[in-house]
Amino acid sequence: MENLIEYAPLLARGALTTVLLALSALAMATVLGGLGAAGKIRGGPVLRGLVFAYTTLVRGVPDLVLILLVYFGGQRLINTLGKGIGFDYIELSKFWAGVVAIGFIYGAYLTETFRGAYMTVPAGQREAAMSTGMRPLQVLRAVTLPQLIRFALPGYANVWQVLIKSTAVVSVIGLEDLVGLANDAGKSVREPFLFFTAVFFTYLFFTWVSQTIFNAAERRYALKEYSDAV
Repeated sequence: MENLIEYAPLLARGALTTVLLALSALAMATVLGGLGAAGKIRGGPVLRGLVFAYTTLVRGVPDLVLILLVYFGGQRLINTLGKGIGFDYIELSKFWAGVVAIGFIYGAYLTETFRGAYMTVPAGQREAAMSTGMRPLQVLRAVTLPQLIRFALPGYANVWQVLIKSTAVVSVIGLEDLVGLANDAGKSVREPFLFFTAVFFTYLFFTWVSQTIFNAAERRYALKEYSDAV
């Protein structure tokens, strides 16, 4: 236990890196999911085909493989381009490689989450709003978006819970996140079980806090819908 207390600041730094990585990846995944859902709903045959290929490919390949491809493939691509314009060796950021890889992966899942939520909103409500003279952006902001958020929240929460756990995989490329630093500390003092037990409870804490926040958000939107109906 003394060793765990001694390394607590180091593990706290790793936990902060993990949270920042997860939030950054979630932001990217949200943007990709929104664009992908829009492509599937409103896009032409070519765009729908591209989105279908994206979601099918990503969901069929293990996260670890894609993370390694993004990091090592990105490293090679950047240095190949850099040499062409006279740059020396360029080190690809492990953090941003993890953000891009995880964001790209979970953008595919959020594409289906957002598409399903949009399809749940009754089309008649949008048509009725348009018939009153509202513009498409007004309909989206006042009618579609509030309901889409409410329908998407449960799936969005599930994706987040899986995403934050997937950040542990990024330690394989050398990122000094919670898992990577705990692994190094555990090896240095020959107590890996103690340090990974701490990691275990830290991730449980992350998921508990996340679930609490999403439950509050779901209650808020449910109450909002009830008050609007009354």
